[in-house]
Amino acid sequence: MISVYSIGALIIAYLFGSIPTAVWIGQAFYGIDVREYGSGNAGATNTFRVLGKKAGIPVMLIDIFKGWTATNLAFFIGLSVTGPEHSVQYVNYQLALGIVAVMGHLFPIFAGFRGGKGIATLFGMILAVHFPAALLCVLVFVIVLLLTKYVSLSSISAGFTFTFSVIFIYQVSVRAIVIYGMAICILILVTHQKNIERLLRGKESKVNLFKKKQIQS
Repeated sequence: MISVYSIGALIIAYLFGSIPTAVWIGQAFYGIDVREYGSGNAGATNTFRVLGKKAGIPVMLIDIFKGWTATNLAFFIGLSVTGPEHSVQYVNYQLALGIVAVMGHLFPIFAGFRGGKGIATLFGMILAVHFPAALLCVLVFVIVLLLTKYVSLSSISAGFTFTFSVIFIYQVSVRAIVIYGMAICILILVTHQKNIERLLRGKESKVNLFKKKQIQS
């Protein structure tokens, strides 16, 4: 049921997602706009690529927290609005809030609607909705990153892992989560189109996890 509380929560979720972490950290500590370098995206992946792990890790963690917090507004605004915790109505509302937060990250009102690709914020949403699947995504992300040093490929692999796990491993019965998992795959393919093209051509930038990164144009 649509109410003042639910509409307010959706607005807050969008504003949470709109916090341009990569842009603000890049400007505050490095004096640059990360959108003018690398892939041109205001997200954790491009921050790792352009500024290295000292900037990339905080950006990634904050972007994850954005998605987790926005999704959990379903609990913070009161179960009387969303129904019993973990009910279908509650989970549906969580998904709605998380999706709005991801849209905020993609099109942030605080940064001229030029955002990132939403993977970290998506992961924060997954943490709130299905914690075991989120842990499996982390495992896949870390393994792929250590083996390939491609953040983009690691993100893509982790995103597809969520869909696979909720359908085949955890066999989630909530239809909305399954549909959401499929939507994640589509979103990843759309937002990472250029990355996929560079990966196929062997021109995607790698992240050096142990050395200081110099800014690249």
